[in-house]
Amino acid sequence: QIALVESGGGSVQAGGSLRLSCATSGFPFASYCMAWFRQTPGKEREGITTISDFMHTTYADSVKGRFTISRDNAKNTLYLQMDSLRPGDGAMYYCARGRYGVCPTKIADVGDWGRGTPVTVSS
Repeated sequence: QIALVESGGGSVQAGGSLRLSCATSGFPFASYCMAWFRQTPGKEREGITTISDFMHTTYADSVKGRFTISRDNAKNTLYLQMDSLRPGDGAMYYCARGRYGVCPTKIADVGDWGRGTPVTVSS
């Protein structure tokens, strides 16, 4: 059974940092492109960063230069280092596994989701 479990969310002041983790199981983690999405109430879930099976990364303009995605294939775990956080970064953050051979930048590209971890950034 495929599982993606996020952790590391919380409350932080603007300018602060958080590190999210996504522990996975039930599939060959190293073979899949992984991603982080985020969603705020009333808005569509948006993809913010991806990391391929060969470590190529992409970032949305809104997080480029502040967020860093990484993965540890030995631990089947995905990470998101978030620095210089802004109030606009407050959202529920979701770990996502792409469909095989696809790096998910939109919802339709996602094969499986985690349940999310909340991030609140106060000004």
